[in-house]
Formats: sequence, structure tokens, C-alpha cells
Amino acid sequence: MPSFEITRRRFLMTGAATAATLAASGPAWAAYPDKPVKWIVGFPPGGATDTVARLVGHSMSEALGKPIVVDNRPGAGSSVGATALAGSPADGYTVGSADNGTLIINPVVYPNIQYDPDRDFRAVGMYAGINLLLCVPSSSPIKTGAEYLEKAKGASEPLLYASPGIGTPLHLAMERLARDAKVNLKHVAYKGMAPALNDVLAGIVDSIVIDYTTANSQIKDGKIRAIAVFSEKRLTVLPDVPTMAEQGVSGFSAGAWHSLIVPKATPDDVVATLSQALGKALQDPLVKTRYAELGLDMPPSDPETMAQRWASEKATWQPLIRSLNIKLDG
Repeated sequence: MPSFEITRRRFLMTGAATAATLAASGPAWAAYPDKPVKWIVGFPPGGATDTVARLVGHSMSEALGKPIVVDNRPGAGSSVGATALAGSPADGYTVGSADNGTLIINPVVYPNIQYDPDRDFRAVGMYAGINLLLCVPSSSPIKTGAEYLEKAKGASEPLLYASPGIGTPLHLAMERLARDAKVNLKHVAYKGMAPALNDVLAGIVDSIVIDYTTANSQIKDGKIRAIAVFSEKRLTVLPDVPTMAEQGVSGFSAGAWHSLIVPKATPDDVVATLSQALGKALQDPLVKTRYAELGLDMPPSDPETMAQRWASEKATWQPLIRSLNIKLDG
């Protein structure tokens, strides 16, 4: 009887210890991901940023084997969503969209921003390049970017250009063009692309800086004319439209991009898994076809390339923003 009690006691103690060990180590055994992943998008549903994120997220979910659920957190140029991501667990189950605004512009233009990109985030990879155009109404006598700059240099009043808002990548692209070309341009800011485009079509504003995705149908319908692309080389979808560099502004290029980020402490293996899934998503024929239709570039999707682009553009754009002394509420 005593020996049975000792054996039984040892069995219970051993079983309890084993259960405790399993409980403690269980989560480490689970392969990532073992549940749905939340993707924070800092803009409203239905917009370009949301649409592309959902397209890529759908293909990524197939690569990961788990659903990706988009969580829209609009406000303050994506700062609301970025703040939510910064406060999320660094376990790979909350990821977020980031663009030039999120990582480079917002920290300078919003005095009370609640996140620090360098401190709070790490790169997973870029997933879309946005091509910017300089366009004029079809009724404009200006046919090329070179003519536009010549007119700006000789005009008694600055040429007006519309953008979808102060401090956006589009606004800053035009400010850099004015600086590099040494011309006087006047910004007319709107709350979104639709009202900006409406005033250009009505002839109220001389020109507009616009993304190809939005401009495409207007160009095809003959309502606006693209006179320059801001990319480093001509676009396949607009082969007859020269770059701004080809039209006298040497070295000039500007654009926008979308990328995937996670909280800073997210483990390396989780980042690698997400980056691999992102790369597979960008090779999905459906994604490739849709990108071609939207005129989107497909950049390298690895963390290292994104981190380099982030650092390079930070060094380029933040000094310009500070020189313009742009400050926004939010």
C-alpha cells in the first residue's frame, strides 16, 4: 500500500509537471499563423489604398493558409491606423498598410502624432508603386511639361495646380518640381481628388498632379492631357508621355508607394513568413492583371529593399517638408 501511494503520488506530480510544461511551451509549438491576421488600413473602405490592400491581402491569405481581415481605421492621413498598429501585440497577427505619408510625411506635418515610425515599426515589404502625372485640361494650349515650365517662368502670376490635400505625396511632388525647376507655382489644395479634378475640368485651375489610376479614364475620354510623368522612366501605359527629367528637370522623380509594416518587436521568422506570402501574392496572375489595369508598379517585396527606400526618401523629403513649414491638425 505505501509503495502504491508513493508511485501514485509520483505519477500525479510528474503528470502535473508535464501539463505545466506543455501549457508553458504550447504557444511556441504553434506554427505561425494559426489564426486570422488583421490588416489595419488607415483609410476608408472603397478608396484606392483599401482596394489594393484587399486585393493583395486576399492572395496573401491563400499563401498563409489563414484569413486576412481588413480593419479600416481612417483619419489624419493614416495616423489613426498607424497609432493603432503601434499599440498592437508584436506577434504577426496585426499588420498594417503604410505609405510615404505614414512613414515620412506625417511625423513632420502632424505636431501631436502618437507614433514614431523608426521606433514603432519594421518593414515587411512594399507591394505597390503609384505613378504620378502632371495633367492639364484638354482645352489648355500647353502640350508638354517643358511648355508648362516655360510658361511658369514667364508668367506674371504663378500657374495654379490642384492636389488632393496639403502635405500629401502629390502636393510635395509639385513643391519639389517648383524648387528644382526654379519656377513659381501656386498650390490649390482640395479635400480629395474628386473636387480637385472637377475644378481642373472646369478650367478653374491650370493643372493637376494626379495618380495614373485616377487619371486613366479621364485621359482616355479626352478630358485631361498628361504632359509629364514623375517616374524615372516612361510608363508602359503612357509610352508617348515623357518624364519630367526628359523635359529639362534633370534627376527629378517622385511617386507614392504602399508597403506592409508590423510592430517593431515582431520576430524575424514571422516577418520572413509575411514577406514570403507578400511576394507570392504579387506573383498571383489576378493581382498582376489588376495592377496592369490600374497602372501600378510592382516593387520588390523584401524587407531590406523597403527599409532602404524608407531611409532614402526620408532623407529626401523631410528637409523639403520642414522648409515649407507645413503643419496639420490631427
